[in-house]
Parts: sequence; C-alpha cells; structure tokens
Amino acid sequence: MMRYIKILQEKMESLQCDIQGERFSYENFVDKMRDIFIDLRDKHKTTYFIGNGGSAGIAIHMTADYLKSVKIRTHSMHDAAILTCLGNDFGYEYVFSKQVEIIAKKGDVLVAISSSGNSPNIIRAVEMAKRRGCTIISFSGFEEDNKLRQLGDYNIYISCMEYGIVESIHNMILQHIVDEIYFFDKNRVSEV
Repeated sequence: MMRYIKILQEKMESLQCDIQGERFSYENFVDKMRDIFIDLRDKHKTTYFIGNGGSAGIAIHMTADYLKSVKIRTHSMHDAAILTCLGNDFGYEYVFSKQVEIIAKKGDVLVAISSSGNSPNIIRAVEMAKRRGCTIISFSGFEEDNKLRQLGDYNIYISCMEYGIVESIHNMILQHIVDEIYFFDKNRVSEV
C-alpha cells in the first residue's frame, strides 16, 4: 500500500506542466487552469471532456463535477447511443471528432485525457477542436513526445508507463482544479 502511494507521490513530483511549450510549476499551472475555467464560465463557453476506458470514466466524472460544483457549462461526449451511432457509421476513430465538428464553438475548451496520448479518436477530436477555434487542455502519460501533448495548448504530462498511476494522477489534478475554483468562488463571496 505505502509503496503505491510512494510511486504516486514520486510521479506527482516529477510531472511536467507546460503552456504552449513553456514549462510551469504545478502550482502556477493549477492557478492558470482555475483562471481559464472561471473566464470560460463568465463568457458562457462550454467545456468538453473526452477519454477512452478509465480516462472516459474520468471525463464523465469531471463533466458532472465542473457543471454541478462550479457551474461551468459542460457537455458529455460519452452518451452510449451517440458513441455507437458514430462508431458504426464513421468508425470509432471519429466518435469524438464528429461531435466536436457539430457542436463546438470558437472559445470553447476541449479537455483531452489519454494515458498514451496517441489514441486516434482523441487525436482526431483535438485536431477538429483546433480547427473550430477551441483551446486544448491535454492530460497524457507514457512517452514524453506523444501526439496529444504536442497538440495541446495547456499540457499535463505524467512520465509513467502504468495506466493506473497515470489515470489516478489525471483524476486527482482535474479534481484539484475544480476544488480550486470552488474555494476561489467561496472566498470571493465571503469577501463581499
């Protein structure tokens, strides 16, 4: 048990945060994410979370938390009927990009979560979101030069080849950001 916690701690301490190629400390990165999401909320823009497998579970969870806890407009891209429809008609690699093409607007944010950073359906969605004028926030792991990290505007990268570790840290960081927004809002209200 403690060995697993120690690995998580080591990977958290060595994670890499960058904004358009410029490295940031974790604390500064989270502050910037908080500000981005607050601005997004103030401008009534939408956030889309996407992922496969365990990352899909994180994406669905965060779609709910960002909507309920901090009132950010979110839209789930994981509806089973839509995924199977688009997968059947266009192929699984298009299940997210077709949705982005139809509903995303300039100024929206796509949060792409992929342990490998190389899932074709995630990469296609990011490319489409960029064409639609969206900001890309990526959460990846495995290889440092993965495709997703190269395409993101804001990137969190975990140097680890184990799904469980990468997914646990991705989930924790996304939860940390939503909690930062929540406490920021709470403090702002108490100061008024």
